[in-house]
Amino acid sequence: MSLKQASLSLIVAATTKNGIGKNGGLPWPMLKKEMAYFARVTKRVPMPKDTGSLQSDLQKHSMLEGVRQNAVIMGRKTWESIPPKFRPLKGRTNIVISSQARDSLGYLPDDVIVAPSITTSLEALSQAVTDQKALPVGRIFVIGGSSIYKTALELPQVNSILLTRIQNDFDCDTCFPADLTSDENVSSGWARQSQLGLSGFVGEEVPSGLESESGHDGEVHYEFQLFQRR
Repeated sequence: MSLKQASLSLIVAATTKNGIGKNGGLPWPMLKKEMAYFARVTKRVPMPKDTGSLQSDLQKHSMLEGVRQNAVIMGRKTWESIPPKFRPLKGRTNIVISSQARDSLGYLPDDVIVAPSITTSLEALSQAVTDQKALPVGRIFVIGGSSIYKTALELPQVNSILLTRIQNDFDCDTCFPADLTSDENVSSGWARQSQLGLSGFVGEEVPSGLESESGHDGEVHYEFQLFQRR
């Protein structure tokens, strides 16, 4: 089955001013709990029919490991910003969007898909699954950077945005292309979901309110959120 029109979800961490990057990296210190959340959510394969019980569903999700696998789509700069020892991101099919030829990107494992656009990458992913070079796909996440997010937001199959809203003010030179708090985006069809809706979507109980982690200059505060098209 073709994945060309497959549903896509964006996952991003951004400040209240929509900053997401600085000098090719993250503007804030490493947030271990937030990064662990990103890893769990992007790895967890959804069941076709969940029971409504998080504990029961988590057990069912674990049974799918090695049967289906989520995919993560990223731009070349995002790929290069990941420390070499952590790439490709484990437990997920990695897709790199680049206009450059594959051999010009340096060493890439054979199972990493390279394509010039999101649309062509979905076609390549479909072919890889057909050829048994990739596991059947669960969810597909777009993980950055800014230009890839912008392109994805223009696609009709993008229905969900998982946002970690960083409350601290960090100096950024790269921004998320949509301000989900503005009237413009509310009227265009994006609506924040309840905490229960977020927990159901990601497949785990997500704490409500602010989370905090220690940084170089004090505490960093953030909140997990979910936005979906109306």
